[in-house]
Amino acid sequence: MDFIAFLFDFILHVDKHLFDFVQNYGAWVYALLFLIIFVETGVVVMPFLPGDSLLFVVGAMCGVGMMSLPLSIVLLTAAAILGNQSNYAIGHYFGPRVFQWENSRWFNKRAFDQAHAFYEKYGGVTIVVARFMPFLRTFAPFVAGVARMTRSKFTFYDVTGGTLWVGGVTTAGYLFGNLPWVKEHLDKIIWGAILIPGLIVIFGAWRARRKAATAQA
Repeated sequence: MDFIAFLFDFILHVDKHLFDFVQNYGAWVYALLFLIIFVETGVVVMPFLPGDSLLFVVGAMCGVGMMSLPLSIVLLTAAAILGNQSNYAIGHYFGPRVFQWENSRWFNKRAFDQAHAFYEKYGGVTIVVARFMPFLRTFAPFVAGVARMTRSKFTFYDVTGGTLWVGGVTTAGYLFGNLPWVKEHLDKIIWGAILIPGLIVIFGAWRARRKAATAQA
């Protein structure tokens, strides 16, 4: 329970935790950030880590000279790409067996079904779009592996999406993260970054499931 409470606090106050980490450990922050982004995108049981808010806060910290913007973008883009490659490989290895899995502490079948419905509708573009949607971005490369998308095609979408996601969100933080209004309402922005894309994914999955049920009727 202590770990869950800390994780929840870290997600909502990622700016304070990162600031403290940089103050205490300096350049080791790059290794920590690489690990978080890699795990969030590369391990299908870790979709709750704070990807978007983390990148935005990193950009804001670069804006005040606490971190290097070019180094942050290069390292975290690499982490995002490698994470997706790992997730794809896991999905490719386990294949159709995942359709038999049920909800458990380590696998959210409902979230997987939502990502799969999104993938079936939009194909490879899902890998790019999913980068900007919490939960979906963790399951999208896994689904691509299950669906046997070719490695070369997946890598193209993976590199494109990872570059746009890390570069775009981090740069947005660099440009706007230190504005007084943004700093004052950062907690609300973080909640919005989590909830709004999540609701969009849920609605899209619901529509796809409803359409499939209607077609079968």
